[in-house]
Amino acid sequence: MSRLKLVFVGVILLSQVLLACSTPAAAPPTAAPPPTTAPVATATTAPAPTTAPTTAPAPTTAPTTAPAPTTAPAATAAPTTSASTNGPIVQIVKDAKLGDLLAGPNGMTLYLYTKDAPDTSNCTGGCAQAWPPLTTTSDPTGPAGLPGKLGTTTRADGTKQVTYNSMPLYYFAKDQKAGDVMGQEVGYVWFAVPPTMAGFPTVKAAKDSKLGELLTDQKGMTLYRFTKDVPDTSNCYDACAQAWPPVLVKSGDPIGPVGLSGKLGVTTRKDGAKQVTYNGVPLYYYAKDQKPGDTTGQNVGTVWFIVPEGE
Repeated sequence: MSRLKLVFVGVILLSQVLLACSTPAAAPPTAAPPPTTAPVATATTAPAPTTAPTTAPAPTTAPTTAPAPTTAPAATAAPTTSASTNGPIVQIVKDAKLGDLLAGPNGMTLYLYTKDAPDTSNCTGGCAQAWPPLTTTSDPTGPAGLPGKLGTTTRADGTKQVTYNSMPLYYFAKDQKAGDVMGQEVGYVWFAVPPTMAGFPTVKAAKDSKLGELLTDQKGMTLYRFTKDVPDTSNCYDACAQAWPPVLVKSGDPIGPVGLSGKLGVTTRKDGAKQVTYNGVPLYYYAKDQKPGDTTGQNVGTVWFIVPEGE
């Protein structure tokens, strides 16, 4: 029994040895196994970017010249100031209310400025933009029979301005077409010029905020009447004439602007001086008036009064 047992144990051991010999042992790796291959990217290379243009694309071609601005309407355009040499520089036109007037070669009304002096313009800068002077590069000419004398005066900028009886002549920028007289009586210092006008106005109309329209001299000094006078005769002499100097002309007739409603004349004083009258009323200054526009003589002594233009 014990021999049989030994045989049985030997058989079992032999089978285990045979089994161990039949299963080869895994050889140890000679090197670390290669890493798992990374998956191939969908694109083998990055897509090439869209090719950049060799030069920046040219912008839309700009017009070779700037577009011409819309032409300004004639109503706002200043009149041509330089006179043509191909015809009369000054002509005569007729206005339905004011009668015969001077106009430039383009038919636009011409004006005088009472703040000018003979052959001297006092309108420059902004004034000359609103009231462009009539200029010329040649001797001024007018129609046959023109009663006054044409000439020129040299302006501050060296241009030659046309004059009529020594009055520098201007256009008015707001006149839009030939025949317009929008500049008449502007500021009571601008007036259209009739061909019969011999020089600057001796007497003109002005407007006072309280007293209304009244007469002044060329410089704007208020004129008065004396209720103790009689038509065409002065009764103010000596001390009276010192306080109330008479308005005098050295020679010729007094000149009024176109549109003045009354009639200017003269009366001879006792000393032979020629005193200006308006519809037969002798005219005076007041010595206490200091500047244009003063009316301190109104109703003095209840015998001195301003002279309304319509009197």
